[in-house]
Amino acid sequence: MQIQYPTIADCVGNTPLVRLQRIPVANNNMVLCKLEGNNPAGSVKDRPALSMITLAEERGDIKPGDTLIEATSGNTGIALAMAAAIKGYRLKLIMPANMSAERKAAMTAYGAELIEVSQAEGMERARDLALEMQAAGKGRVLDQFSNPDNPEAHYRGTGPELWQQTSGQITHFVSSMGTTGTIMGVSRYLKEQNPDICIVGLQPAEGSQIPGIRRWPEAYLPTIYQSFRVDKVLDIAQQEAEKTMRQLAQMEGIFAGVSSGGSVAGALRLAQEVENATIVCIICDRGDRYLSTGVFNPA
Repeated sequence: MQIQYPTIADCVGNTPLVRLQRIPVANNNMVLCKLEGNNPAGSVKDRPALSMITLAEERGDIKPGDTLIEATSGNTGIALAMAAAIKGYRLKLIMPANMSAERKAAMTAYGAELIEVSQAEGMERARDLALEMQAAGKGRVLDQFSNPDNPEAHYRGTGPELWQQTSGQITHFVSSMGTTGTIMGVSRYLKEQNPDICIVGLQPAEGSQIPGIRRWPEAYLPTIYQSFRVDKVLDIAQQEAEKTMRQLAQMEGIFAGVSSGGSVAGALRLAQEVENATIVCIICDRGDRYLSTGVFNPA
């Protein structure tokens, strides 16, 4: 009998869910962390990246050999670069110049072409430029910010996994909000199982810059975002997110990025307000792609 070995695409999803052991959690609550850095390209964005390309192929919107374009702050770009390599697409990625060197190197390692805009122009300009390039016939924009295949990946994958891994005992779900695909898809699934589950979104406090989390101007708010799917929004300060990120590494052995620190900080803050709850948060990526920024070695 011939053994059917998996491909790298088969390894996306089904990530571990682990509990905090040493960081104190108040009021007899349990905080569980979904380790999305265990995906093959290292982040939660592996799920929507593969979903957006695969479902577009199934509809006949794209075919191998086409050029794809995407604006990204990092993780989606890396994940799309991996997915494009798997499936045979050319990929042009547009991102702000201040993103970490590790992220840029990972994208080009997979074979993507990198186009930078200034830090001041930010993701808003990156998104506009992607659409301009598409209009000029330079490729097709997948547009994670308005593409329903983004949250669909989490409705089909992340949400069911959390329900199964907690045996339906999850009471709160906490997620950083960037494109909002994760929180939209997971909320839709979990609320179908139990409408009493509390969905908590995180955004950066005014003046904070946390990779992967945004306070979008109204004109750039992702169109996949539906406010009724989020029960509560917490503001997370950059200092709080970075401090918790370092605690995760030093006290739990969970080496993650700044947005993951923000997610756990939000879960710990929530634990101060509730009792006997099972609080699940998303560890978006791995910490190794932030080493050059110095966040693990503050002055």
